[in-house]
Amino acid sequence: MFAGWVEKSRAYEKDYGETLDGRPRFDLQPGHSAEKPALRRVQSPEEVSDVYADVMRRARTVDYCVELIGPAIRFHHGKVNSKLPGTATQVKWHQDFPFEPMTNDDMITCLLFIDEVTLENGPLKVIPGSHRGPLYSHWHNGVFTGTVDDEIIDKQRDNIVECTGPAGAVCLMHVSLLHGSAPNLSDQPRTLYIATYYAEDAIELSPNHLPSRFTHELVRGEASGRVRCTPYEMQLPAVPKATSFFAQQEGADMA
Repeated sequence: MFAGWVEKSRAYEKDYGETLDGRPRFDLQPGHSAEKPALRRVQSPEEVSDVYADVMRRARTVDYCVELIGPAIRFHHGKVNSKLPGTATQVKWHQDFPFEPMTNDDMITCLLFIDEVTLENGPLKVIPGSHRGPLYSHWHNGVFTGTVDDEIIDKQRDNIVECTGPAGAVCLMHVSLLHGSAPNLSDQPRTLYIATYYAEDAIELSPNHLPSRFTHELVRGEASGRVRCTPYEMQLPAVPKATSFFAQQEGADMA
């Protein structure tokens, strides 16, 4: 499926397709060409692929989320992130929750490994236990960059863990966990399907940064008609203008 999208991307010179909010669906890494395609993200793949829609609803990862934050959960958003061999895509250190504030933080990001993830092809890096710490600002000089200050990570570098595993493995992350990843330095692709779920009794506090027609779909349990709030404080995120948060982290999103 993703390989087919990569082949199709050879025909394009800039981001293309369209999502629910009018932004491009297919995000191309700067330097992309027909000879060296660099498709790095597909926004809301569930909308254009029955396979991804089925995984979003029925994968065992959904059941794992129920065990952690259930019994009723909703779908928040999905995407495919890929690092093709030799591309410069990296993800700077951040937390997910400041992109998607809700009335409570019972939210989990599920990363399904489509390819084997190795130490060389840009694995996810996390700081275990950081989800129990503060929510850090992702704003710098009045711009929502989607990153935390380098000094925050420098103090915790000895605690960084790299998440590797075979194709089909899955990593479940709390949305307040500090994480990032480096470029792919290997000759093998590193592609992930990423789906975020949240407790049914949470309500969004800012516009969804990756809206789709499946946003808020109840994938397990029953609707309670209630809202649960937990205390925290953060700056609200900026609504993205470019294709994806990669552009935010590159400083191109506010143009």
